[in-house]
Amino acid sequence: MGNTRRFTVKLLTRLDENSSYSNILLDEALARSDFDKRDKKFISALFYGVLERRLTLDAMIAELSKNPKNKLNNTLRNILRSGLYQLKYMDSVPDNAAVDESVEMAKKLRNPASAGFVNGLLREFIRRDKALPKSDTEIGRLSLEYSCPEWLVGKWLAEYGKEKCLSLLESSIGRAPATVRINHLIGSVEETLDMLAAEGVTFERSSISDYTVHLANAGAVEKTKAYREGRFHVQDIASQLCCKALDPQAGDTVLDLCAAPGGKTFTIAEMMGNEGRVLAFDLHPNRVKLIKSGADRLGLSCVTAEVNNAKVFNDKLPPADRVLVDAPCSGLGVIRRKPEIKYKDPADFERLPAVQYEILDTASKYVKAGGLMVYSTCTVSRAENDDVVKKFLAAHEDFEPDGEDFMQTITPEMYGSDGFFTARLRRRG
Repeated sequence: MGNTRRFTVKLLTRLDENSSYSNILLDEALARSDFDKRDKKFISALFYGVLERRLTLDAMIAELSKNPKNKLNNTLRNILRSGLYQLKYMDSVPDNAAVDESVEMAKKLRNPASAGFVNGLLREFIRRDKALPKSDTEIGRLSLEYSCPEWLVGKWLAEYGKEKCLSLLESSIGRAPATVRINHLIGSVEETLDMLAAEGVTFERSSISDYTVHLANAGAVEKTKAYREGRFHVQDIASQLCCKALDPQAGDTVLDLCAAPGGKTFTIAEMMGNEGRVLAFDLHPNRVKLIKSGADRLGLSCVTAEVNNAKVFNDKLPPADRVLVDAPCSGLGVIRRKPEIKYKDPADFERLPAVQYEILDTASKYVKAGGLMVYSTCTVSRAENDDVVKKFLAAHEDFEPDGEDFMQTITPEMYGSDGFFTARLRRRG
């Protein structure tokens, strides 16, 4: 087990020193390793656990350090983070194992005082009954409890109220569910589920859609026979509801302007019975390849994937019955899948509404008279969602809201999904 801890600390340090995506870094490292399934599960739990609780763990280190002005190098800090995480959040790990293994890692560092420092800090945390640091404000308390920056806690409280804020905070911690959409064009749902069951995958069917299934203990789902045969693709419920909002019909011409990696494209094509045209685009050629390979695996011949800049009008594209604008966003609705998002500087997100509006404005030019456009994001931010749509409607008299509840913010307590936003906009006939 010691090797698993050292492996995890090395990965966490690499993440600190490079701008990698956590999921890609971990998946690639585990694929190259010779750890067994049990060890990989432990590494994943510790890696993501430390990452999602980093703010709280660093607050613990600052409080417990006798000389908080000392600067810790990345490796030593990650040894402390992983040790504290095991003590506080991993009930299956004995306290002495968490401390002893952390001290052994520290002994290998160049500074001979590191081992004693680690031992003293972790044992002091145990003596204090593993209590979290105190805060005098509600925002500060919630920030430490859910390891979420105070600026984001304050934003959600102000924009959505306490109940939804708590839902967003609670869902930001822990592993996201593995949800898939069954491709009924290949075979029946029952046939696909029988195949998964035969490989030891347990599941629960969703009440949201006949084709939505939650998987448990699936591991690497792409290794299952059902996946290889194109019988399903991985997709959160919220993204499936986004496609439902678009309501594509057989024979339609549909543009998916920010499509990669292609999950919504695939669902749209399946909803259309593979009849019509689904034109999917992304700015980057390698991401377009992902769409093409996914459509081929699923047998979706109505899908065409090409490179295109969504911000620039392309007069070669046909008028469309439906246009989906799943705009680039801050990703605040999918923090549990990418915990590093919440540690970004909020200033990094300030330019996004202008980009989103530009894409939406361009997209509107492709919509036929009477056609439907859906604007969506995987974030929970008024500036990137409601405000962008309101600005668009104010500047485009030829578009109108499609129904009274044309804008919907999806929060996790509603469907057990990611945080998401959709807006249905109809071009006047």
